[in-house]
Amino acid sequence: MSLISEEDQAVLKEVFSKRLQNHVTLAVFTKKENCEYCNELVELAKEVTSLDQRLSYEVYDFYENPEKAKEYNVEMAPALGFSDGTKYNFHFYGIPAGYEFNAFIDDIIDVSRNSTRLAPSTINKLKTIEQDVKIQVFVTPSCPYCPRAVRIAHQFSMVNPRIRSDMIEALEFEELANEYGVMSVPHIVINGSYVFIGAVPEAQFLNYLFEALEGKETQGPIEGGEVSGL
Repeated sequence: MSLISEEDQAVLKEVFSKRLQNHVTLAVFTKKENCEYCNELVELAKEVTSLDQRLSYEVYDFYENPEKAKEYNVEMAPALGFSDGTKYNFHFYGIPAGYEFNAFIDDIIDVSRNSTRLAPSTINKLKTIEQDVKIQVFVTPSCPYCPRAVRIAHQFSMVNPRIRSDMIEALEFEELANEYGVMSVPHIVINGSYVFIGAVPEAQFLNYLFEALEGKETQGPIEGGEVSGL
């Protein structure tokens, strides 16, 4: 049984035919043990890439292909990376299902067009960043607000590869979510110690990013926007 309905496949075919430009490769990283959704992630990549000749996918075992994991800067599995020849520094950890599916499709389109939908002022400020930064966005598939946070973070990475941004499905990576005290989503962690909760506007997300780069740490998570429970 297909993960994507025939109706949705028809819609996606039309969207891809109008909006895709350059070829995009999806890199799927799996593992043999303790990976409930690995097969589904491979199937999702297969179904999506079958809808347009400008899309393709590759599958790697995370532990058996460390060189590929390093190329895509992937740290765990299951994971999904993107390339148009350039390996982008943003990822989906866990299957982009539910509300996250739209974020996944938008990422494909942006990579294909080598463009983002960020404000010019945001882009200019992101380009000034000269140090590595890591953004982790914890989500669940049932959270309607999470894709907004994921998309902003991923677009930040497209503008400046020093910014690494990861969507992390909190239920699939429960141990990591517990480590960061994730109780509601989106739960965003910047450089391990600056934390805010909720889907916030692009400009506010950018401000939080620069506060983190200045070395500020939050004693508890900043409650900044709309959230869903786990």
